[in-house]
Amino acid sequence: MKTQVVIVGAGPSGLLLGQLLHNAGISNIILERQTPDYVLSRIRAGILESGTVELLREAGAHQRMDAEGLVHDGVEFLVEGRRIPVPLKALSGGKSVMVYGQTEVTRDLMQARSEAGAPTFYNVSDVALHNLKSDKPYVTFSKDGEPCRIDCDYIAGCDGFHGVSRKAIPTGVLREYECVYPFGWLGLLADTPPIHHELIYAHHDRGFVLCSQRSLTRSRYYLQVPLTDKAEAWSDDRFWDELKRRLPQDLAGKLVTGPSLEKSIAPLRSFVVEPMQYGSLFLVGDAAHIVPPTGAKGLNLAASDVNYLYRILCGVYHQGRRDLLACYSQLALRRVWKGERFSWFMTRLLHDFQEQSGFDRRMQQAERDYFLGSQAGLTTIAENYVGLPFEAVR
Repeated sequence: MKTQVVIVGAGPSGLLLGQLLHNAGISNIILERQTPDYVLSRIRAGILESGTVELLREAGAHQRMDAEGLVHDGVEFLVEGRRIPVPLKALSGGKSVMVYGQTEVTRDLMQARSEAGAPTFYNVSDVALHNLKSDKPYVTFSKDGEPCRIDCDYIAGCDGFHGVSRKAIPTGVLREYECVYPFGWLGLLADTPPIHHELIYAHHDRGFVLCSQRSLTRSRYYLQVPLTDKAEAWSDDRFWDELKRRLPQDLAGKLVTGPSLEKSIAPLRSFVVEPMQYGSLFLVGDAAHIVPPTGAKGLNLAASDVNYLYRILCGVYHQGRRDLLACYSQLALRRVWKGERFSWFMTRLLHDFQEQSGFDRRMQQAERDYFLGSQAGLTTIAENYVGLPFEAVR
């Protein structure tokens, strides 16, 4: 087989890149080691920045999102019993965010690719990348027990932190940066109406809380818990009782509880590798960086990478601008590090760090007082939350 771009990974970033390239007349094949049902079973966040929303519209995978997604013009912070609204739209020049689950984004992109007739090979194994520093890279894999090979011009590694793409880069090439946080998020998904029409980020002495939503009838709640906790040790009743303890009475009284659809604990970490390119291989999304979910940046930073790689490849194939290839890592990393900074800032601002010193605790309180108590501070939060603008590729 031969194509112009091989995309490793059929998550939302691989599917989005594939759809954009297909629409631009750039041939591509997607390889995925899991089944479509498994890919759709992954429960992930669902806060889309304005730039991600526009990119999905550009890909032509927006109809259901525009019909069913919930536009949010603000968020709310809850600190020391005070409810502090952040009017995102008013503070960011008219931008907002869209609440639309990552599973639904993936489903829409799968449907768009199927309708386009673009090739995707699911349930493949033994994926290996070859000749990455040459002008003739290729990918080998097994499908239904048969060995296969695809010759291509470029490879996009969209296969996540545990995928093969980053591991295909020789030892010593990449620089790794990491921060592991001493707690996790216990998440519960339920078919219950949201507690509030906007998302609520809450700091509490018992631990951080996020009251989120997937729709007007489906809610997602998170509690900060020790890394040693196990999800199976948290019954639904225990979760709801603890959530009520961390909320003021007026909100706790509005909470509608119900049986959980899904419950899991996610550890929090920050991780970045530099550079995000090695020869003809380009790392995209979780293959190159991970953020704690506090800033709602994971999927959005992956979409940011897709935006830059897509526009660079359009320049290469439509204008002969091979010089643009060297710009990818620099462009992507500038926005990645800003997203990492905001996620780190939000995590430090709102979580309880039991081992921190008295000085650090006072500094954390001063940060909350400033950023949530001044127009400048709220504007900084709003601008980052809705998503910083993409740089032009030129």
